[in-house]
Amino acid sequence: MDMKLEVVVIPVSDVDRAKTFYEKLGFRLDIDYVANENFRVIQFTPPSSEASIIFGKGITSAKSGSPDSLVLAVDDVGATRDDLIARGVNVSEVFHYAGGPFNNSVKGPRVDGRDPEGRSYYSFASFEDPDGNGWLLQEIKKRLPGREWKSTRAQAMDVATLSELLHETEEHHGQYEKTHGKHNWWEWYAPYLSARQNGSSPEEASAAADRYMDGGKK
Repeated sequence: MDMKLEVVVIPVSDVDRAKTFYEKLGFRLDIDYVANENFRVIQFTPPSSEASIIFGKGITSAKSGSPDSLVLAVDDVGATRDDLIARGVNVSEVFHYAGGPFNNSVKGPRVDGRDPEGRSYYSFASFEDPDGNGWLLQEIKKRLPGREWKSTRAQAMDVATLSELLHETEEHHGQYEKTHGKHNWWEWYAPYLSARQNGSSPEEASAAADRYMDGGKK
């Protein structure tokens, strides 16, 4: 069973003020829907995140500022902190936890400065939205084994790279055309492109496309 954290609902006291704040953070505005005077829902998604936040009017009865901390994983906590400060956000200095990540059980849990060993998961910065909802920036440069899901979607490709790949596909398809009868070129292109995007070499991709055309089509 696949399960993904999709949405976190946060309580706010002033919807427009909260919307302005999250726009300032650079979050993507997905929804701002008003059904009537008693119901409004707003959804924002942090950059490159698969999970979103929702707030609004008539969404939750929880008291604003009640979530302890919402965590944003970042590649570089210092650079992200600088970017948010440039956007007008009040962000703490970078810190690490004396007793390890998220350990607030010890006296003086937050220690100034990055993790001395530079470890992933150990360096943080924090900020709050206008309602006191707390956010943590957690630096993760390299994830622990087993902490990355295998992607089931093809990675985004820029136009120049796609153009080069199509040209390569055309060249290899030309060799197939010389020795085979009339066929739909796109039926050969599809398995070739799929194989290349999944890490196969051009030769392996050509062989996969040949097999598909020579009896592997379903």
